[in-house]
Amino acid sequence: MRKIISLMHMSLDGFVAGPNREMNWIKVDQEIFDFIGKRIGESDTALYGRVTYNMMEGYWPTAGDKPNASKHDIEHSKWYSNVHKIVLSKTMHGATLPNTEIISDNLAERINELKQSGQGGGKEILLFGSPSATHALMQQNLIDGYWLFVNPILLGQGIPMFVNIQDKTNLNLIHTRQFACGVTELNYVLER
Repeated sequence: MRKIISLMHMSLDGFVAGPNREMNWIKVDQEIFDFIGKRIGESDTALYGRVTYNMMEGYWPTAGDKPNASKHDIEHSKWYSNVHKIVLSKTMHGATLPNTEIISDNLAERINELKQSGQGGGKEILLFGSPSATHALMQQNLIDGYWLFVNPILLGQGIPMFVNIQDKTNLNLIHTRQFACGVTELNYVLER
């Protein structure tokens, strides 16, 4: 069975975006891009909320075609074009988009079908950003792990990573890495 892994940048005080959804505090560099690129290159399915999907769709399909495209832009644009995209949205239902599937109802049932299907052979479905989608999946106990990139900043307010946690959830730390820019990767899986 495939696992859903939430990939998120987070402030040290637990926020994934500022109060107005701003993300200009996130530190990224080539070292982080290379590290993330290796793992996502092994994944065949990406999961997004509607807001994050629209942001991604507005940039990545052509990012690698620009004359000044970086190595990361070229590589991620190619991956994004090929990956199967799943969007959680109540407003996009019925939309037909290339290589994209919309889930607008029966969330737990549909996600569990995706986890069972193993379409494309990938072992994990990566949930990119998407705080609202992450919160919805957390509430139904559908996330199997958290791949967090903790940024050396305190935001004080914003959109929290974890909300409405009802029960204690034990996690196993399976990997950690410190990047030169000060970001720390923490890779957890849930104890089940």
